[in-house]
Amino acid sequence: MLPDLVEIIPPTAAVDATVVLPGSKSLTNRALVLAALADGNVTLRGALWSEDTQAMVHCLHALGFQVEVEPDAHEPANRTLVVAGRGGIIPHAGTAAVPLELFIENAGTAARFLLALVALGKGVFRLSGIERMHQRPQAALIHALRELGYRIDSPNDFLPAVVHGTGPRPGAACQVSVGESSQFASALILAQRTGGWRIEVTGANEDELPYVEMTRRLVETFPWNGGIYEIEPDASGASYFWGADWLLRGGGGRVRVEPAPDSGMQMDQKFLDLILGEAWRHAYSRRTDLADSIMTAIALAPFAPATTAFTDLGRLRVQECERVAALRTELTRCGARVEESGDTLTIHPGPLHGAVIETYNDHRMAMCFGMLGLRVPGLILRNPACVRKTFPNFFAKLATLGAGVREPEGGTLLTGDRLLAD
Repeated sequence: MLPDLVEIIPPTAAVDATVVLPGSKSLTNRALVLAALADGNVTLRGALWSEDTQAMVHCLHALGFQVEVEPDAHEPANRTLVVAGRGGIIPHAGTAAVPLELFIENAGTAARFLLALVALGKGVFRLSGIERMHQRPQAALIHALRELGYRIDSPNDFLPAVVHGTGPRPGAACQVSVGESSQFASALILAQRTGGWRIEVTGANEDELPYVEMTRRLVETFPWNGGIYEIEPDASGASYFWGADWLLRGGGGRVRVEPAPDSGMQMDQKFLDLILGEAWRHAYSRRTDLADSIMTAIALAPFAPATTAFTDLGRLRVQECERVAALRTELTRCGARVEESGDTLTIHPGPLHGAVIETYNDHRMAMCFGMLGLRVPGLILRNPACVRKTFPNFFAKLATLGAGVREPEGGTLLTGDRLLAD
């Protein structure tokens, strides 16, 4: 179990390493919903086993679905999940007096996907999570479900919310905006085949559409009558190790990611080409270039050859933390020159120094600055175990690159289970 504070010690020799990635969280949680709605058993191979996907599995168990969890021989952070699909039936439900409680922890995908899924049930369901989840947007999805004819009780259109499920409503139609999150549309598309709904996606920001297309492709290729579905590795997680390769090349190091995501379903697959495959650009957009991995690029920017502008970052403000402010604050703490204007961060090249980094209980903040520790001595991370959300063995992977991970002030190096976020 990781301690409350860890210090990253840069490698002392040239690195030549290969990192095996866990599965995609986005694909795993989408596939779990589809498997529950399928006819027959569906085996999900290479599925990520992290806080977010465990939250989804726990909720499916509460809804009466059988999900068997088996080890994965190739990657400790993965599992093989066998889901007994019920052909669109939601086995368990509550009543108006005693709703069935679903606690989704800090999992945005579980919150949005389950809101739509339980509308297909026959009964009453209450969804809640940690405090931050009660602050994250849900209104567009709640409004769309109401337009489809479902009753959703939420005085402010946030969680907690109570869903009164009445089963499929063939022919019902709605509009759903992805202006704040693509997960609203994805939630409806995952349940659309069973619900019989007609869905129109509006407010289509370019940075959100790739995730909607991911969902549509998954629905089209899924084994609806039972079978096997392979979850590909996580492209957002890959970005930290593609970034590590970029950071370490000047010292003769090389880091390879295997297997590299290559389906085109994940927008962050583009990180490999945009950062490693061509000269560093002067600007990157969250809307058209990169998704979550734009945070990785922002963390790398002080080492870039020229000043870099990162634009269209508004979406980052309503995720696990206020990520624009968090990145500006923590990079500045390390000595970077960072300017924030509207939804743009402009970062100037220059040396960084060690500092104690606040991670804001945000897995991506912890991983961005953990990656930077490969080049910047003295980086100390608070609450590193927040990586459990999507990449519980991130620091174990970092250690395979020759980095030391230890408790601060000369603590002994962490090894084995002490590198894992439980």
